[in-house]
Amino acid sequence: MSVHYTLNLRVFWPLVTGLCTALVCLYHVLRGSAGAPAEPPDGTDSGFPLLKVAILLLLGYVLLRCRHLVRQRFLPGSSRLAGHSPFSPRHLREPGLSILLESYYEHEVRLSPHVLGHSKAHVSRIVGELVRAGRARGSPGPIPGGALALAFRGDFIQVGSSYEQHKIRRPDSFDVLVPLRLPPPVALEPRSLGTEPALAPAFGSCFVCALKAPPSLSGTSGGQWLRDCKPFADGFCVDVRGRRHLSAASVLRWFQSHLQRSLATVRYSLEGRCRVSLTPGGLEQPPTLHILPCRTDYGCCRLSMAVRLIPAVHLGDGVFLVAPPPPPSPVGPLLELPGGLRTEALWGVNTARQEQKLLGWLQERAPPGACYLKCLQLLKALRDLGARGLDPVAATQWGRILSSYVLKTVLLTVLLRDGVPAHGWEEAHLSECLEELVQFLRGCLLRRHTLFHCVLGPGGAATEVGPLPKVLREAAPVDLLAAFDPHARELTAARLLSTWRRLPQLLQAYGGPRYLARCPPPRSQRTQGFPEDEP
Repeated sequence: MSVHYTLNLRVFWPLVTGLCTALVCLYHVLRGSAGAPAEPPDGTDSGFPLLKVAILLLLGYVLLRCRHLVRQRFLPGSSRLAGHSPFSPRHLREPGLSILLESYYEHEVRLSPHVLGHSKAHVSRIVGELVRAGRARGSPGPIPGGALALAFRGDFIQVGSSYEQHKIRRPDSFDVLVPLRLPPPVALEPRSLGTEPALAPAFGSCFVCALKAPPSLSGTSGGQWLRDCKPFADGFCVDVRGRRHLSAASVLRWFQSHLQRSLATVRYSLEGRCRVSLTPGGLEQPPTLHILPCRTDYGCCRLSMAVRLIPAVHLGDGVFLVAPPPPPSPVGPLLELPGGLRTEALWGVNTARQEQKLLGWLQERAPPGACYLKCLQLLKALRDLGARGLDPVAATQWGRILSSYVLKTVLLTVLLRDGVPAHGWEEAHLSECLEELVQFLRGCLLRRHTLFHCVLGPGGAATEVGPLPKVLREAAPVDLLAAFDPHARELTAARLLSTWRRLPQLLQAYGGPRYLARCPPPRSQRTQGFPEDEP
């Protein structure tokens, strides 16, 4: 995807003014150290033009700052109307909102392409060395070495918002899939749980993987194949309804242990570039690789980064099963599983490759200057603004319901519903496009619309992204919000609407350059939880 560079005038003008001032000072210092030269015949001072230029640049910067402050102060309160949407108050339809959104985007949301590029390259080098070391070590797990051992495939897949051009604020967190290689005598028979009767909605996107003989061993008797695979099945499988299924919990434990040993192998070679450590995630989260800048590193991008390393099993066509599966809703207990199923046998599905292709397909057909990715970034920023002032429990609930994946699915659903982005998604209509996304999201929270997974099921985006494995095409459609309590969804929708209506005030309070002190919101705008925003 193309990256657009923009000139930040708030940084450019102070730098130019400071540079000119430094040149004037240097000129006078050098002139004084060399002795005062004879005054020119016409009586003029050759240092005056430089001083005049510096003063003019300083005045130009002050005028631009005053103009910007005046527009921020008066335009949002203008009496001109651009529309009469019942969803928004009058001031949200004004040009002032677009100015505030642009300013907030430049100073608080937009990532520097330079810093993001350096961060991604650094992560790629470190993870690449770690994965290569893990592949060379082989398996230290329940089956040390041999033909029936799990192993790293040797590559890694970079996924997430940092690689889809909609990451916001800081490039300090990344997601990386680490594909695993199964033993040759083992094949998987994945099955979606979306069609299971009496299944809690939280598990609708989960899969189970039964073991089966690969086609190359179809002539082998079933009993002989089971005896050959018994060491692998005992170490990495559980019994589900009389069949051996690959256990996500067992694979995750092996993966974390293997990563620790591999990190010990490469730690010494990385000491001159960075400091690395690995935090196990237990059975609920994948392990996290922490990359800290070295004290002797004088590079321009000294950032501490966290990289989630996710074990993945390839199903085909760029689709992976991942461990652990997405966490269920707090109101969906783990006991709501059909008889015979076990939670340690559940896998999640990752379709990031298809979603990246879908975003690329949309970008190829969108007109130049389409702002849909910018709208997604601002929608994430709106979510973060809405979380301010909440107590920890309410903030956690707010973040789980309005996850980044849910917001990205909202954007893809609206774009696919309306067709290829046309004239309505230009930069000039930024606030209107953002309002459309907020309206649709609120409708999904209030169950006026259903927010389905964009890839899973027969109604997914398979025709735009290419072929999908049969198990995904035949999976039941997955409602991403069905797992959450209806009352929590209503409270989230109410707070979302309240945040949107207070958006100009929030942008003025929390916007501005990073080097300026943050202004706290007025006391009347502070909230302590969802109940204050009930209808």
